[in-house]
Amino acid sequence: MVAPTSFFADYGCHVRILEEARVLRKLGHDVTIVTYHSGNDVAGLKIERTMPIPWWRDAVVGSSPHKIAYDVLLSLKVLRVAWRRRPDIVHGHLHEGALIGWLVSLLGRVPLVFDFQGSLTSEMVDHRFLRRDGPFFGPMRRLEEFIDRLPAAIITSSQHAARLCAAEYGCRPEIIHAVPDAVNADVFRPGLLTDAERRRRKEALGIPGERRVVVYLGLLAEYQGTDLLVRAAARLLAQRPDVHFLIMGYPGRHRYQHLAEQLGIADHITLTGRIPYEQAPEALALGDIAVAPKLSATEGSGKLLNYMAMALPTVAFDTPVSREYLGEDGVYAPRGDVDGFAAAVRHLLDHPEQAAARGRRLRERAIAKYSWDEAGRHIVEIYEQVMAVAQPAMS
Repeated sequence: MVAPTSFFADYGCHVRILEEARVLRKLGHDVTIVTYHSGNDVAGLKIERTMPIPWWRDAVVGSSPHKIAYDVLLSLKVLRVAWRRRPDIVHGHLHEGALIGWLVSLLGRVPLVFDFQGSLTSEMVDHRFLRRDGPFFGPMRRLEEFIDRLPAAIITSSQHAARLCAAEYGCRPEIIHAVPDAVNADVFRPGLLTDAERRRRKEALGIPGERRVVVYLGLLAEYQGTDLLVRAAARLLAQRPDVHFLIMGYPGRHRYQHLAEQLGIADHITLTGRIPYEQAPEALALGDIAVAPKLSATEGSGKLLNYMAMALPTVAFDTPVSREYLGEDGVYAPRGDVDGFAAAVRHLLDHPEQAAARGRRLRERAIAKYSWDEAGRHIVEIYEQVMAVAQPAMS
């Protein structure tokens, strides 16, 4: 697996890479993840890392000029690892991973599988790394379309992304396979904490015991809707001071703490910073309602599945991926509408029995439709299909 990111860093696409690797190993496959120098190792996984770049040692999150240097080093590392390990499949995550994996595919005559997790150019625009009206948008869009045509198979993290690949990027529909993000519902489940433990943990975080808790767990960034979430909290708290927002994740913790102070709601918001993935279930167990204010129209939103498995009634902006995962039991606000988001959260607070029923149905939906074991079997089927028509592998 080619992972052009600071794996493992407890968020988003990293969780998908982690869980795919785990389930493939469980199914008997030998998986090596090749990734950047920064990032945390994970017990039980083979991880090969690039050399560091001397001017930057922190994790790289999203679009960044530092990624260019890392991707050059990653290309060299992938070629060395491929020469040594002689892979049967190259599984490239994100567009950079697919482009780097293509080099191995060409030289080693092994099939390339591209794990598409959203539009490259749309992500760069969302991260303010690229402007749609700027001189570099056209060339980057053409590069994206070129990469989309390289693999033997494309795996997407949602049905919406599968349709996007075919309709907007001209990918052949027969090579596109939707393998949605999934969740381990035995790990993410309600009832993890006793009432006494829940009270103790809330107290440790400075959350008064009588307050209802709205939880968010994920990256903190403008394109994730974090600014809008804090502003929606201010609108809601003007009407419902019995609520507390527990916002968990990174980076930008101090920026959003400052925003909460400016809005006069700092005593009703707790920002924890980064939460290790293995602690996520118990962290989410503190919540009564979950929120997902992500704005991207093309990227996945795996956090929704964790919320669902925890039986948390969930509010999200109305995007195709949110609708795909949450179905009729999600509560939606118009995309980018702060007042609408606050009203949606209040609706759940004002109707606790209805909210609890939504949460139970969301968990049932997660169990029925979004299992990592099923996702793993689907990926193996895709591998078998592309290997059946591939040239002989490296020898």
